[in-house]
Amino acid sequence: MSFCPVPAVPEPLPRLDALAVLVVDDEPGMCNFLCRALARHVARVEAAGSLEAARAARLAAHYDLLLVDQRLPDGSGVDWLAELRAAGAHEQLIVITAYADLDTAIRALRAGAADFLLKPARLDQVLESVRRAAALLPQPGRPQPPAPVAELIGDSTAIRDLSALIRRIAPHPSTLLIEGESGTGKECVARAVHRLSGRSGPYVPLNCGALPRELLESELFGHVRGAFSGALAGREGLFAHADGGTLFLDEISELPLGMQTALLRVLEDRRVRPLGSERERAIDVRIITASNRDLAAEVAAGRFRADLYYRLNVLALRLPPLRERPADLAPLAQHFAQQLAGELGLPAPLLDAAALAALAAHDWPGNVRELRNLIERALLLGCPPAECLPQTPAIAAAAASAASASAVVTAATGVPEPAPLALDAVEKRHILQVLDACGGNKSVAARRLGIARKTLDRKLAAWQGRPS
Repeated sequence: MSFCPVPAVPEPLPRLDALAVLVVDDEPGMCNFLCRALARHVARVEAAGSLEAARAARLAAHYDLLLVDQRLPDGSGVDWLAELRAAGAHEQLIVITAYADLDTAIRALRAGAADFLLKPARLDQVLESVRRAAALLPQPGRPQPPAPVAELIGDSTAIRDLSALIRRIAPHPSTLLIEGESGTGKECVARAVHRLSGRSGPYVPLNCGALPRELLESELFGHVRGAFSGALAGREGLFAHADGGTLFLDEISELPLGMQTALLRVLEDRRVRPLGSERERAIDVRIITASNRDLAAEVAAGRFRADLYYRLNVLALRLPPLRERPADLAPLAQHFAQQLAGELGLPAPLLDAAALAALAAHDWPGNVRELRNLIERALLLGCPPAECLPQTPAIAAAAASAASASAVVTAATGVPEPAPLALDAVEKRHILQVLDACGGNKSVAARRLGIARKTLDRKLAAWQGRPS
């Protein structure tokens, strides 16, 4: 018996032989039945016995469809579906259960389930349900969601929605306010808006909290010769330099109240007057501001001018913290690993299921910036990224769950996972990889590894004759 939430799919039905499927069920018999039934029809099918194992499997590989039991030892399939949808996951999910109650079926379909199967299900029912779910996946020739803009890495719903909004507002000159925690990528958004704006002038960034008031005023508006002590020559301000382009004012909440008044006048008149000058200059500058504080709260506390806030808040974008978009963690980690490995001339770190599960268990208070710094630290130290994280119980549990998932996948597919390497084997492999990347130059390799050349020679001599 099956409840289908979508209309009948017109012929031809979608092909199944390109699909990757994950079966999540704590009953070994049901797992084996579904895996055997689907193995002849889909490209790849794997199994997990719990939600923790399923989460780890998703971090390690891509799946198009998820067949998930409603009642699992560590949670509900419908609750997990809601969690996936909130995180922006795009897989289609079929809920399977032995308990036929209407309330569960309704909850599953409202949460976004592609179908709802009752146990025991016949093979033809399973395949028909899979076809229905596959029909909801993007097909060749069917419009697909636009990819994120180049400056934004990730595949979550939040990033895709943000990218669509950036493309919509970028060509217009309206003032833009970007809010979000430190390290979420506010300047990346500002750069993307400028790149897509079509403006001919430059992109000019300034951190408002990095300069004292007397220097900030000159930095923004410029000055003429003799405007103040030490002004031996005139200087063009950033407003004039950004003419025809974009001026990005980061940490706008740090702007002193006097400077807030001056900025408000520029926004209203579109004219600037250098310090010491009697003449104003018309400017054509798009203003983008950013803050890691809640500007509305700053206004209520009397630390930010209400009229300036409303002038800046023509269009507002909020960047969610990394912990609210876990679907972006793996692509961001892979991106930084490849980017930094190329910059540093080092082998990219291994980001397997255990590593990604440990990263996903971290709260990331420093957001994307913290993730990038951790990947760079792992590269420099020559260790897996997870070893650079603070060892909390959640991270240890995530690593154990990833190991359990590997065991379940091995049991289902018959393909053994590689045995874990001992510490000295990991050290040997890393040193030899770095040496190979340096073209065999031991001096360069030793510098990159942060060890003495004699230490490298001693280790290489000790490894001679040993099996790899």
